[in-house]
Formats: sequence, structure tokens, C-alpha cells
Amino acid sequence: MRLSLSLTYLFSYNLLQFYGHTWIFTNMTARFLSFGEDAQAGTFYFVGVMMGACQLLSLLELFHIADGFEECRLFPRFMQVMERNVHLFLLISLEEFQSKPVVCVQFYLWNILGLLRYPHELFCLIGTPYFKMLWVHQTLSIPVYLLSAVTEGISILHMLPYLSESEGMDSVQLKVPASIYIYSPYILMGWLPLHVLGSSLTVLLLLKERKENLESWNKKLKKD
Repeated sequence: MRLSLSLTYLFSYNLLQFYGHTWIFTNMTARFLSFGEDAQAGTFYFVGVMMGACQLLSLLELFHIADGFEECRLFPRFMQVMERNVHLFLLISLEEFQSKPVVCVQFYLWNILGLLRYPHELFCLIGTPYFKMLWVHQTLSIPVYLLSAVTEGISILHMLPYLSESEGMDSVQLKVPASIYIYSPYILMGWLPLHVLGSSLTVLLLLKERKENLESWNKKLKKD
């Protein structure tokens, strides 16, 4: 009974994420074909809420892995989920940055990752996925993630001037043990090396995971 409920829950979750990412990708593509480069400025306004909902929901994936619902490494998923949610928080905070072209590029990359991931997860839940689907998911996700991580780093660098000029965001107050004010751009600059280190380690772990999964599939084919 518990297994059946877990399967139903995971299937519903992955299907919801797939629908969300498909809607965002379709909306962005239709706007780009209709308005060309002018569509970039309104990307966050038109799909930001849906993107925020999908990324907030993705926090549940950390619990899926921790509770044993999914069998995969926790750290790569943790890095991907946290990178996107931190980035979205910054975008929401910096309204004047939301119309930049890099935001449109970032959303496209996030969507491609989602469209590579969630159909594969759905097939894994209902049966054995096709080898081609497994190969595409395991192979293409890595360079797309790498591009996404680079774009996030570029976005953070471009955000620094906006953050320093934003009223009320110049500093963060810490009250332990006494009131200490930290200049917000310094926090962002401190996040950058952590972002680079975490992303690099994530790529290495994803490559290792890809090798293990493809080797396991090949061994299964030889037995059959």
C-alpha cells in the first residue's frame, strides 16, 4: 500500500513538473516567434510565477532522495535546486534586472533540463525507459547544466551593480552577538566561488553517475 502511494505521488509530482516546464517552454518560444528579440524583456513577467512554482516544488526532490523514494546522489540535486532558487530570489529582488536577455537564456536552459529530466523519470516509474531516452537524459543534461551554471555566474556578476544601487538592499544586519552590517554585494561575491566549486563537483558526480548507469544498462542487455 505504501509503495503504491509513493508511486502515485512520484508520478503525479513528475507529471506536474513536466506540464509546468512544457507550458513555460511553449510560452517563451511562442512569444519569441511572435515578437522576436522584444519578447526577452517580458520573459520574467509572463513566465516568472510558473517558473518560481516549479523551482519551489523542486525542493521536494531533496526529501525524495533523503527518504529513499529516489535512488540517486543527493549532492548534485541539492546544488541544482539551491542554485536555481537562490537565483530566482535575486531576480525577484531586483525588478530592474528581470528584463535582461540573460534571464531569458537562463529560463530556457532550466526548461531544457526539466524537459530532459521529467519525461525520463516518468518512464522509470511506469517501466524500463528506452536506452535512447536514458542516453539522451544522461548525456545531454551534463553540458546543458554546465551552460546553465555558467549563465548563472554571469548573471550574478551583472547583478552586482544593480544590487549595490538598490535602495534598502545595500547591507544585511546580523544581530549575533552584536549588530553587524554586511554589504550585500560582498555576500553575492562570496557566493560566486561557492557556486563555481559546487557546480564543478556536481559535473564530476554527474559524469560518474552517467558512467555507472550506462554500464549497468549494458550489463543488463548482455544478460538478456
